[in-house]
Amino acid sequence: MGYLSCAAIVGVLSGSVWLLPALAASPSLESSSSLAPFTPDSVTAWRFVGIPKASVSLPPTQFDVLQEDGEFALRIQTNASYGTWVHDLPQAPAGKLRWRWRLDEPLNGGNTAPDLLTKAGDDAALKVCVMFNHDLQRVPFWERTTLRVARSVSGEDLPAATLCYVWDQTYAVGQIGRNPYSARVRFMVLRGPESPLRVWQSELRDVGADFKQLFADEHPVTEPAPTLKAIVVGADSDNTQSTSLGWLKSIALGR
Repeated sequence: MGYLSCAAIVGVLSGSVWLLPALAASPSLESSSSLAPFTPDSVTAWRFVGIPKASVSLPPTQFDVLQEDGEFALRIQTNASYGTWVHDLPQAPAGKLRWRWRLDEPLNGGNTAPDLLTKAGDDAALKVCVMFNHDLQRVPFWERTTLRVARSVSGEDLPAATLCYVWDQTYAVGQIGRNPYSARVRFMVLRGPESPLRVWQSELRDVGADFKQLFADEHPVTEPAPTLKAIVVGADSDNTQSTSLGWLKSIALGR
């Protein structure tokens, strides 16, 4: 079965379909990548995941590994669609994540304005998400109960915490928030409406530190961040019924 965020399952159970957002200019890592690159030979380590048991049939977001600017890159194109690529990392340390991305076409042509803080506008033209092995006992009772139901329905050990880094066209860089459907998914805007289009941008994030910032209400900042379950990349435009086009490459996880 596909690997899903708790948020996606909760959305299906509630009758809604959705998902799960100072930067270094030239990030580098001390250790080699623990993620398979976006190349024709290694791409099988990534797998496509949609939303199961959706009340309506959704077209999938299109993922293609292509040559771009002399390197292989992952092109991510939406058309009123939903989809993610998942790289499982059971019990990986919460280290530093780096990647390069480029947004060519933000969400446009839809019937609803994109807005990560509303259910109607909860779409992202480009996102990189980290799923954590967060302690379920630290989740508020009602959300813990909902997550257990979602795990039972899906048959998967769904994460109790997902952090998404988002390229957004509505909110400024630095905006953080909770997904409007579930606090199990929280986002951070790394590139906003002021960010230039069709220009490669490099990111370097300490995912453990970001987790402790966004989930400070549930996890003591004095304790190490939980280990990772998976890295997820993707885009969706199903809520706004819009289109978008972006690229990802050079994604790596290390110390």
